[in-house]
Amino acid sequence: MAAYGTLTDEELTDLLKEGDHAAFTEIYQRYWKKLFYIAGKKLGNLEEAEEVVQNIFMSLWNRRAVIVITTTLGAYLTTSVKYWIIKILDKQYHEQKYTQSIANHVLDDSTQQWLEFLDLKEILERYISELPEKCQLVFNMSRNLNMSQKQIAKELNISEKTVEAHMGKAIKTLRTRFNQFFLTLL
Repeated sequence: MAAYGTLTDEELTDLLKEGDHAAFTEIYQRYWKKLFYIAGKKLGNLEEAEEVVQNIFMSLWNRRAVIVITTTLGAYLTTSVKYWIIKILDKQYHEQKYTQSIANHVLDDSTQQWLEFLDLKEILERYISELPEKCQLVFNMSRNLNMSQKQIAKELNISEKTVEAHMGKAIKTLRTRFNQFFLTLL
């Protein structure tokens, strides 16, 4: 089919469900600017906005065979952006609240403890970044986005047992790395 630009959203969605890459590309080209604008306006951060849009389209492609759109495609994608934004803003709020709580506690104790906390946080982030890609993704979805194993499995189109295995591997690896780190301090 040569003229994908002339197809309706419903026709494109049907082709997408069949795995048609050109239909996916047309949907992407048709909606990415709008979704990017919405995400950018709400988040105020173009990198995060781009990441949100990429995640939505990755999810759309990964779930194409089972996706059920009860509204228009545009409304579905716009709603997806809003949910991702809510997740990010909620995560940022909780991080801020937690960091502030820690900061208040640390300030009560000492500046040294705060610096140590920041160092440990940086080390943890480095260790997480060294995990295998899929393991890292599952761990971050669980810990940073507060998603359940069932939600992660659905989002990544993998089994809950696979999610559980990735989480187990991540936690075991991080525990081992931190044990090694603390042993070097002795």
